[in-house]
Amino acid sequence: MSASHPEELLAQVAALPPLPGVYRYFDAQDTLLYVGKARNLKKRVSSYFTKQHGGTRIGHMVGRIARLETTVVRSEAEALLLENNLIKSLQPRYNILFRDDKSYPYLKITGVAQKDGTGDAPGQRFPRIAYYRGGTDKRHRYFGPYPGAWAVKESIQLLQKVFRLRTCEDTVFANRTRPCLLYQIKRCTAPCVGLISTEDYAGDVASAEALLRGETQELLQLLEQRMLAHSQRLEFEQAAEVRNQITALSRVLHQQAIETVSDKDVDILAVRVQGGRACVNLAMVRGGRHLGDRAYFPVHVEEAAGVWHAEDGPEGEPGSGPAHDVAAQVLEAFLAQHYLAVPVPPTLIVSEPVRPELVQALSQQAGVRITAVHQPREQRRAWLEMAQQNAELQLARLLTEEGSQQARTRALAEVLDLDTENLDQITIECFDISHTAGEATQASCVVFHHHRMQNSEYRRFKIEGITPGDDYAAMRQVLTRRYTPVAEAQREAGGAELPNRRARLPEVVLIDGGKGQVGVAREVFAELGLDIARIVGVEKGEGRKVGLEELVFADGRPKLFLGRDSAALMLVAQIRDEAHRFAITGMRAARARVRVGGSRLEEIPGVGPKRRARLLQRFGGVRGVQEASVQDLMTVEGISQTLAEEIYRALR
Repeated sequence: MSASHPEELLAQVAALPPLPGVYRYFDAQDTLLYVGKARNLKKRVSSYFTKQHGGTRIGHMVGRIARLETTVVRSEAEALLLENNLIKSLQPRYNILFRDDKSYPYLKITGVAQKDGTGDAPGQRFPRIAYYRGGTDKRHRYFGPYPGAWAVKESIQLLQKVFRLRTCEDTVFANRTRPCLLYQIKRCTAPCVGLISTEDYAGDVASAEALLRGETQELLQLLEQRMLAHSQRLEFEQAAEVRNQITALSRVLHQQAIETVSDKDVDILAVRVQGGRACVNLAMVRGGRHLGDRAYFPVHVEEAAGVWHAEDGPEGEPGSGPAHDVAAQVLEAFLAQHYLAVPVPPTLIVSEPVRPELVQALSQQAGVRITAVHQPREQRRAWLEMAQQNAELQLARLLTEEGSQQARTRALAEVLDLDTENLDQITIECFDISHTAGEATQASCVVFHHHRMQNSEYRRFKIEGITPGDDYAAMRQVLTRRYTPVAEAQREAGGAELPNRRARLPEVVLIDGGKGQVGVAREVFAELGLDIARIVGVEKGEGRKVGLEELVFADGRPKLFLGRDSAALMLVAQIRDEAHRFAITGMRAARARVRVGGSRLEEIPGVGPKRRARLLQRFGGVRGVQEASVQDLMTVEGISQTLAEEIYRALR
C-alpha cells in the first residue's frame, strides 16, 4: 500500500469486506473527490492504493485522498443506483455530473370523478386540458413527460382542433353565461353553457386520451363506428360532427407524420464529445409522436474521463473491464442520473453500447422491463440519426459560446493584471443597489467564475437602518455584511487560502458605481484588513452611453477606458447588467409585498414565491385571495386541498 497515505486510511482499506457497495474519497479539507461503486469493495478500493498511476488524472486524485467512506449494499443494481444518487446530491469533482434541470412539463386532463360524489361539480363533469409542471396525483390524468413547454402547447392545440376540449380555468368555466371566442373558432364545444352533453364530452375526452397514448388506428376505427351508429339512428347532425373529427384527425396525422409503428413511448439518446465537453441529446417519442428533444451538457467530463473505469473485471481493478470510451461513460452517467427522477420508457435507443447491469438496474427501479437498443433499424434508426445530428449542432454551439466567453475572461484578466494560468478559477463578485425613491432598498451580489454566471451563488441583502435613498450607506452595509466573515476566516487561517469559495476573497470585487461608491468600498476593505486592489468600479461614461464606461480602481491607479469593442468591457458589462437585473427584481418583489400585503402569504408554511405569485395573479391581489373559497384556492396550480384550507384559515 502507498506510504503517502495515512496509516488509518490504509488500515481501513485493508479491512474492507468483499461485498458490493459504494465508496467515497475525501481530501484533507474534507472535500468530496469521487464516488464509485464496486462488485467487490475490498478488491476495487485496494487497487487504487496498490497500483502506480503516475502523473495521470487518477494518480492526481489518489494522491489527494485523505479519508474514505463506504456503504455496503445487497446487489450491484443497488450500488449503481446509490452511486448516482450520491453523485447528484454531493457533486464530486471527479465524477461526470448532470446538473438538475427544470422538471419536465406534462399535459394534464383534470376532473376525475370521485367515489364519494365530489366529482359532480361542473368542472369535473367536463374535464379540461392544461399545461402542467410539478408533482402528479391520482385526481387527474397526466401524459408525458414532454421535452419542453412548446411541445405541450402544440399537443393542446392539436386536441382543441380535433376534439374541441376546453382549456379554461374552473373559475371561468363556472361563471360563463355565453360561449367564448374559442367556441366561435371551433376550438371548444362550449360545455360551460350546455352546448354538449356530458356523455358526448366524455367520449371526446376518451378519444383525446387514446390519441395521446398513440392508439391512432383504433381511434379512427372507433370514430367511424360512432359515425355509422349516428347515421343509422338518423342523427345526421351528430354524425356530421364525428365525420368532421375524423377529417381533422386524419389531416393532423398526415401533417405531423405521426407514426403508427409499434413503438409508443421511446427515448432516443445520442452523445457527442469534443474539446473536453460533451452533449447528450434526448429526444422523446410519446404515443407514437416525436415530441422534440432537449440537450444536456455534463460537467467534470475531462476530470472524470481519466478516473472513470469500467465495471469490475476478473481482478476487480479500475479499467480491467470492457473498454469504454468517453462517450459511453457520459451516456451511462446520464442514464443512471437522469432516470432517478424521471419515468423511464420501456425502450431506449442509444448511440453507444450500454452495459446490461445498468439496464437491469433501471428495470429494477422502474418495475418494468427496459430494453436498450444500440444499433436500431428503420424508423428507430431515423430517430437516432436525427438525435445525433442535433447533438452535434448543440455541442458546436456550446463550444462557440464558451470559446467567446473564455476569450472575454482572458481579456479582462490581462487588463486587470490577474493570473491567466488558471482562468477557470477567476471569481468576480458584483454589487448593485436598487430602490424606488428610497423604498424597499435591496442590494444584489452576483457571482461569476468558470466563464459563466453562477446563479446558485447569487445573494440579495435587505438594507435597513439607513436614510432612504442613501446609496453610499447601502453599499457600506452590504459590503460589510458580505466580507466581514471572509476577513474573520482569513485571520483564523493565518492568511492561508481557504477551500470554501464563500470564505475566500474573489479576485475582483466589481462595484456598479464611480469614484464615490469605490471610495466607500475602499473604506470598508481597509477597516476589515482586506486587499483594496481587488475593488474595481464601473463608472458610466459621457452621456451614460453604453460602451463609454470607465474602470475606477480603489488602489490609486488611474481610470481605464477600454473602448466600445473591448472583449473585457463586454464581460464587465454583462456582469454589471446581471447585478442590476437581480437587484431590480428583488426590489420590486419587496415593494409589492409592502404595498399589497403579500407578507401575510409569505408567513404561511408551504407558500413559497412561485405559489404566492400564482395566487396573487389568479385573484388580483391579497384581498382577492382572502375572499376566495377553499375550492377556488385549489384551482391554482400547486395548491392542494390541505394547503388551500391552511391559506383560507390564515387569511381570515
